[in-house]
Amino acid sequence: MTEEAVGSKVFFTPAALRDIEEVWDHIAEDSPAAATRVVDTILSSVAHLTEFPRMGHLRDGLAYETLRIWPVYSYLIIYRPAQESIEIIRIVSGVRDLEALFPEDWSQGQK
Repeated sequence: MTEEAVGSKVFFTPAALRDIEEVWDHIAEDSPAAATRVVDTILSSVAHLTEFPRMGHLRDGLAYETLRIWPVYSYLIIYRPAQESIEIIRIVSGVRDLEALFPEDWSQGQK
């Protein structure tokens, strides 16, 4: 899987990077300043999760392994903690159907 590293502890999937851009674009339609504040808060929360990776709520059934979720405003950071890092899988609106975000092969262990 292609990922982009930020610092030494966080990896964003391409989908998560697109999600951040989409969050900013959506909010910026009304207020670019508010969009920047929301994205900055999301990224600050990601940094905090690197320090406390097991802080998020456990969520079974989305993928072949249990993922964690951390809310920020009306968005959810969906991530996987690892030994010395975390992988940000998606950053999505809390009203989205989370099961629909993951293809069936994710739930069967085939990425």
